[in-house]
Amino acid sequence: MSASKDTIIVNANVEMTTRSLETIVENAKQKVGRDEKGVYRVDTADKVSEMISRFLLEKDFEAYVMNYQ
Repeated sequence: MSASKDTIIVNANVEMTTRSLETIVENAKQKVGRDEKGVYRVDTADKVSEMISRFLLEKDFEAYVMNYQ
């Protein structure tokens, strides 16, 4: 995700609103569009992972956990 940070992939259960997930799925579908058979070929779980990872890096999750009490 980021060339300047040492990162790893962690599989976790994440609680989010249903509206957030619906929006991620709809945006992913719009971005890739349908294939010649009319099917959307996008892994929405990967999109959720990408978005959460980007959010954590941009919002400095590392600083947050260092100050968590």
